[in-house]
Amino acid sequence: MRDRARGCLLGLAAGDALGAPAENLTPVEIRRRWGRLTEIEGGGTDDTEYAIFAASMLVRRGHGLTSHDVERAYRTEIIPRATGPMRGAGFSELGTVEALRRGLEPPLTGLVHQHGWSDGLAMRAAPYGIFCPGDPAEAARLVEQDGLVSGSGEGIAGGRAVAGAVAAAMAGAEPRDVVQAALSVIPADSWTARNVVRVCEVLAAGGPRGRGEEAVEALHEAVVVRHYPWTDIAPEAVALALAAFLAGDGDVEESVTFGVSLGRDADTIGAIAGAVAGASQGEAGVPARWAARIGPVTGKCLPVVAGRHVLDTADELVEGL
Repeated sequence: MRDRARGCLLGLAAGDALGAPAENLTPVEIRRRWGRLTEIEGGGTDDTEYAIFAASMLVRRGHGLTSHDVERAYRTEIIPRATGPMRGAGFSELGTVEALRRGLEPPLTGLVHQHGWSDGLAMRAAPYGIFCPGDPAEAARLVEQDGLVSGSGEGIAGGRAVAGAVAAAMAGAEPRDVVQAALSVIPADSWTARNVVRVCEVLAAGGPRGRGEEAVEALHEAVVVRHYPWTDIAPEAVALALAAFLAGDGDVEESVTFGVSLGRDADTIGAIAGAVAGASQGEAGVPARWAARIGPVTGKCLPVVAGRHVLDTADELVEGL
């Protein structure tokens, strides 16, 4: 469990950092700049910092975690330190902070803003899967308590899917079974579930060319909301990340590099693909050159987690099992 947990969060941090410079770019622009983006150029984003924050709540509260515990953590650990702009924070988290400042409580804090479908929960859902190895339903139940504070609807469904996938991967499930675990914890008629099914169909139809430019375009055609100006859409990012995990057959480097090549919310797609693949392969599955680039987070978005390392966080989660 410790090895898979460390692989999961290290894979998340590596995917986040690798995808960061490609965020909001098109696949065509990514190919023009890098060919295939394979080397980490800088640090991670709010994805890694929020995952560490979520893990810290789990370590303290365990399976008894409630949305009010999460609300309290926001009020005592995030808001007092948010004296200036929360650099890099997503729309749903920014909206939640403002709702809490206005005195609202969950679930209204996740409903009052217009970004409940954001992938902010999905990006930080991996710790819940680590904490519930082999139990996707419990992982999904716990992550929903987090999501009720900052999201709603498809945003929560996306978080549930990622937590369920990681829980299955932590137990050694095969890639296709990992994706089925994600589908098992969300409504079959949800936007997120329909998108996951669509990307599976695209990859199945693509055969051995499932990671080439044709596959990238087919995946975009299947799930990308091209007319919407922002890219942090949970049904889109979660489906593309799970597609990358399948296309890479669970290999961390193959999954993450394909994921970030899809562009859009590339850091979150890379982070989710890296988390699921890392849980499948363990710490040694994360390329050593990537692992060497992952240091303690700076706290640029969440000062409360400054100085924390994902490997220490993984160890703490496993100690709480």
